[in-house]
Amino acid sequence: MNKKEISEIKKRFTKTKCSITRLCGCYVDAEKQKRLTLHEAFLGLPEEEMFKYIDLFRKTLSGSIGKTLLNMEFPTEQETSEEGTQRFLMKLLDSKLQDETLLEQFYDKVIETYHYPENYFIILVHDAYDIPKITTDGIENFDASEYVYDYILCSICPVKLTKPGLCYNAEKNHIQDRIRDWLVQPPELGFLFPAFNDRNTDIHSLLYYSKNSDELDLAVTEELLGCQMPLPAKSQKETFNAIVEEALGLECDYDVVKSIHENLNQMLEENKENPEPLALDKTDMSHLLQKSGVEQQQIETFESRFDETVGERESLMAANISSPRTFEVRTPDVKIQVNPERTDLVETRVIDGIPCLVIEINDAVEVNGIQVVSKSEPVE
Repeated sequence: MNKKEISEIKKRFTKTKCSITRLCGCYVDAEKQKRLTLHEAFLGLPEEEMFKYIDLFRKTLSGSIGKTLLNMEFPTEQETSEEGTQRFLMKLLDSKLQDETLLEQFYDKVIETYHYPENYFIILVHDAYDIPKITTDGIENFDASEYVYDYILCSICPVKLTKPGLCYNAEKNHIQDRIRDWLVQPPELGFLFPAFNDRNTDIHSLLYYSKNSDELDLAVTEELLGCQMPLPAKSQKETFNAIVEEALGLECDYDVVKSIHENLNQMLEENKENPEPLALDKTDMSHLLQKSGVEQQQIETFESRFDETVGERESLMAANISSPRTFEVRTPDVKIQVNPERTDLVETRVIDGIPCLVIEINDAVEVNGIQVVSKSEPVE
């Protein structure tokens, strides 16, 4: 799913457009015991309660693709095997969350695979979206709708005890100890099944959400959902950096790395209006290195290591391995942050036999907030 497709589904979670038919949930305590299960007609809930649920659903579809939101495909065996995870989710979807036996099985699967040490709340909703056609000028035409997108959304939310404190009791006109209660927090993870790819149902894929983009839950993605877990955003950057360092060896100098950074940012800028995030496979990476002045032999080494560590047919998200907002030079004792648009101000030189970083400065230099005078300036 791309940004526009996610946004289209996310817009369903509003007061005027919400058409969720069914809300189911299971409250699990720290001992992995089911304390509560619920089955509700969503639109029959009190309005304020409904809106709080809607906020949780919107958060389950929030963040950046490739970081908090991950497109995942089911391996073939999960669709062909009777015990496959995709087959089970299809049964859950077809039941429209009306089959209590399937729901209990799903809750048991979550409890078995989700190793969260405290209380949490599993929320499942079902919706049927009558997909409108989009006219050439971008207007939704519901009268021309031909397909219905039938889906379930799962949100897994921590439930935490509110902090102790004092509060004002209006009835007694008195300041007193506040009663602590258990509050449902924003979701830690969730998923949308099936995926809404090309503005239609794709039963071979799902959209996975993880609040912490650097630590994906391996058990949930591979055991509960049956999908291969992609590299987390932080790991993608670390993996790319390690492959570059290994492939370039002694030629991994400041100028080459700066060139790679600048070329990556240029690619991100050119892709800015594209709803599809910029993903770079091995071929794209090779072109990037070639453009950045890397020798062919080193590029071949990079390709070999890419196959081994990332995968021959896999890709890395450009936004995960480079940021247009930061350019940092670090030594064990010094850290320099540079405006990414002015990397030309920093260069490497050998001065008196010592390798140095040279930074061009002007008359606006501050040290600990105090404006100082450059040595090149005449002192009056």
